Amino acid sequence: MKTTLEKAKENIHDNQVNSLNDLLERTYDAEAGYKKAMELAKDDYLTEFLKRRAAQRSQFANELDREIRSMNETPVSSGSTKAALHRSWMDTRAFISGTTDESILNECIRGEKASLDTYSNTLEETNFSPEVSSMLNKQMDGIKNSLQDVKNLEAVEEVVNSF
Repeated sequence: MKTTLEKAKENIHDNQVNSLNDLLERTYDAEAGYKKAMELAKDDYLTEFLKRRAAQRSQFANELDREIRSMNETPVSSGSTKAALHRSWMDTRAFISGTTDESILNECIRGEKASLDTYSNTLEETNFSPEVSSMLNKQMDGIKNSLQDVKNLEAVEEVVNSF
């Protein structure tokens, strides 16, 4: 029979693993979303930008995967069904009405804001080691920078489209 302290440590461990797996699943979703956006983008610069964001998310996924494995747990291996359905919807919408680079940028902004909320909530609600907190904060900073870059691209797109 486990002591109260052992149960508490087990609950903390489980909470950390579940939180990291949730971030990993969402990171897989973001990577796949960027790859889908890459396929739909018309501008070469935007395509290259989206490619770099997908690579960044792949790196984040590798870091999260390593951390979960270091905790002697099994990481999730893919993104969510909900996100896969959303990407299918984007395909359908692109086929029917044509997707613009501006609409792609809007989706990227929405996704990055959701990612920031998830990271922020996870860091607030879960007690991680300083090393894990540092890794997650570094990833969150990368997402913040990405969000700013997307907003800057959107502003340029709006100026170009106004001519």
